[in-house]
Amino acid sequence: MDRSTPTPENPWLALRTLTPARIALGRSGTSLPTGAQLDFQFAHAQARDAVHLPFDHATLTQQLKERGRDSLVLHSAAADRHQYLQRPDLGRRLDDASAERLRQHAQDNPGGVDLAIVVADGLSALAVHRHTVPLLARFDDQAAGDGWACAPVVLVEQGRVAVADEVGQLLGARMTVMLIGERPGLSSPDSLGLYFTYAPKVGLTDAYRNCISNIRLEGLSYGMAAHRLLYLMREACKRQLSGVNLKDEAQVNSIDSEQATPKQGNFLLGEG
Repeated sequence: MDRSTPTPENPWLALRTLTPARIALGRSGTSLPTGAQLDFQFAHAQARDAVHLPFDHATLTQQLKERGRDSLVLHSAAADRHQYLQRPDLGRRLDDASAERLRQHAQDNPGGVDLAIVVADGLSALAVHRHTVPLLARFDDQAAGDGWACAPVVLVEQGRVAVADEVGQLLGARMTVMLIGERPGLSSPDSLGLYFTYAPKVGLTDAYRNCISNIRLEGLSYGMAAHRLLYLMREACKRQLSGVNLKDEAQVNSIDSEQATPKQGNFLLGEG
């Protein structure tokens, strides 16, 4: 034991540089050291704050406008945050006024669209505030040559994943992408989730969606998330499906020891 600290030396301490997981915390007698306990309480407070942080759709609307994207601000059937947390079903559908606004927009713009992007606060508005615009910027850069016809970005306050199905159906969208704040963890209060659906309609289950999760600076990068999303979109249009029948087999460029060569990249399936 180092005499300068009451915490015994821990041989696992070096592993903490490799993961944000709470390992090798040490001990003081039979208890956690004060520093580790305070870190835990701080992380817990950050997670709680992320859940209850109001959705700043006004700032997000302005940021999208600066990038040349129009937006529509809607609301789910959950009247407030308290009801949203207690009634998940209400967060999965729009309120009457929002649904009518989308019907009117579809009438004014007949013919449908290829893609409807929906952004909802979910369980972490913090994630949406931080990562939505940078992710869409990378998506726009990579999708520039695809020519997708896009609806205005739909911002849904108190929304859950399935609300994108109703948005897509009302807009006549061939595909929907939902960007939503994921449930905060004790090391990730700002994790953004992405859900992709082909042929959206009310009543679909999660089996019809593809998920790309943990989009944040410490997790999956914006560029990689956009790359995987575009692969799913292109394959979905070819096969006319999404969900469990559409696997992520996107090619990922990696650097070989000898030269830069493209490799088939899905770590679940092994190297191609």
